[in-house]
Amino acid sequence: MSVEPWASPQDQAAAELSHSEHTDTPPSQDQEQRPDKLCLDSFWSEVENIQQGSGYADDCSRRDSKHSEEGEQEEQWLADAGLSTLISEDTETVDKTALLSTLTKTQAEAVKRRVETYTLRKRNKPPPRDVRDIFSSQVRIPVFVYGNVFCSAVTPEHQRGTPKDEYFITDVAYCEQAVILIKQAKLPQNNSQRRKEDGTLPRVICPKCRLGVTRIQDLSHADMKKVRQLALIDMTALCDLLELEVKRHKTGKRKNPESPLFGVPLATLLENDQKLKPSTSIPLLLQELLSFLEKKGIDSEGILRVPGSQSRIKLLQQNLEANFYSRHVRWDEVSPNDAAALLKKFIRELPAPLLTAEYLNNFSAVREITELKQKLHMLNLLILLLPEPNRNTLKALLEFLSKVVSKEKKNRMNLWAVATIMAPNLFLHKAVPSRLTEGGEKGQAEKAADVMRLLIRYQDLLWTVGQRSEPAAPEPHANPFTLMHGVACVSLNRNGSVAHSDCALYEVGGNIGEHCLDPDTHLLDLYNSNPGGEWIIKRRPSGSRGL
Repeated sequence: MSVEPWASPQDQAAAELSHSEHTDTPPSQDQEQRPDKLCLDSFWSEVENIQQGSGYADDCSRRDSKHSEEGEQEEQWLADAGLSTLISEDTETVDKTALLSTLTKTQAEAVKRRVETYTLRKRNKPPPRDVRDIFSSQVRIPVFVYGNVFCSAVTPEHQRGTPKDEYFITDVAYCEQAVILIKQAKLPQNNSQRRKEDGTLPRVICPKCRLGVTRIQDLSHADMKKVRQLALIDMTALCDLLELEVKRHKTGKRKNPESPLFGVPLATLLENDQKLKPSTSIPLLLQELLSFLEKKGIDSEGILRVPGSQSRIKLLQQNLEANFYSRHVRWDEVSPNDAAALLKKFIRELPAPLLTAEYLNNFSAVREITELKQKLHMLNLLILLLPEPNRNTLKALLEFLSKVVSKEKKNRMNLWAVATIMAPNLFLHKAVPSRLTEGGEKGQAEKAADVMRLLIRYQDLLWTVGQRSEPAAPEPHANPFTLMHGVACVSLNRNGSVAHSDCALYEVGGNIGEHCLDPDTHLLDLYNSNPGGEWIIKRRPSGSRGL
């Protein structure tokens, strides 16, 4: 499938919802216009700077990143999805049985295709047992709730918003929602009811169920590991349905960087910083740059777009590398434009892409999807798949970019302008061979800017983890992606015996490991969903959602 780049890129009401917490200023008319020549020129200037300033061409020619060999992709995929036992002779474990029992029909078919492809490519190896025997007996298809999922014609009156509102439903697997949308597209009488993406960015609502909304930062590490496995299966099934064939890349080994701050693997940099500040979830340098720009640069006209002085940027980088940890950097002497340029340089000089070598092309491919809701589904799943350091860093960056857009009247940087500037820094990386700038494939790079604006505009939705199906009765070993419903943190309580404001009510045990409850959770429903769990009051970790 193909979509013309820059097709009707109107950003109607782009700041109205996502940035309401930062400003009450309504979106300007500029956000509803097509991208101007300045945006387009800035985009390609950014691409040129990346290619010339980071040894992009030389690194790509060394092929530090390459496609996996025959059969390797399927084998790695099954391992990442927690299903490697399907291609081994090991006895099936209880956890595997529980995982398979939560898959929908479409998800199971995606797994089956990977197992069969692996078997064909590794035909000289002893064949695994027939996966049809596994799925025919264990796959359960959830009961779908059509209430407000796809079509305004069937949306309950009390939940119906304005004609342009969309509903982001998380209690039905995204691949199963895609199956229904595809079927509806083949029914002429329904075509007028379905809203095709026309370039506008509407308000998207995530309805709350009685068990609240679950967000990534409120889950335990063990639960998130299981969530990622199911997100991979759902994402792959969705790609199959939408005919998006994206090859995974793997990054080769690279020499150790000379700088202690730039070109350092994100996980390594974070590990070093946590020795100084154990609670930090993003690199301290990034925190410092973002903090400075929010205080001194967010109102500057053309921030992120206007280039700084190359000589000053070089001196600033050297100063940070020598004095950052000793706290001897004089930020009052730093130009905001220089700091913004250094922020972009930090991101693009990471030895592996911020969006990871494995999934960078999946993020880019989102623009090929026609339906806005399916784009958001894909982005949501991809963010769930990111390693924690990458995901936290991306979140901090997107929150900052959202604040930049909210100050558009002062800095002249609307949503589209910010997206076109930042997209090359996230979607073009020297560690992953790319066709984004080759001849007729330039449109692919422009499509990346559209994905960037979706990440900025709908970031709150994209950090959501929702239930995927509701079993008739909870089981002790069921997967948390199926049964977890609630997050956020609540302050306790209103009768005088008040806990600390940084305390929250957590659900522990039973169907899940641990997660923080949404303040809107109906506790009786929660108990009925997970009677084996316990509720405890404890302090929130510093990186969790605020009140």
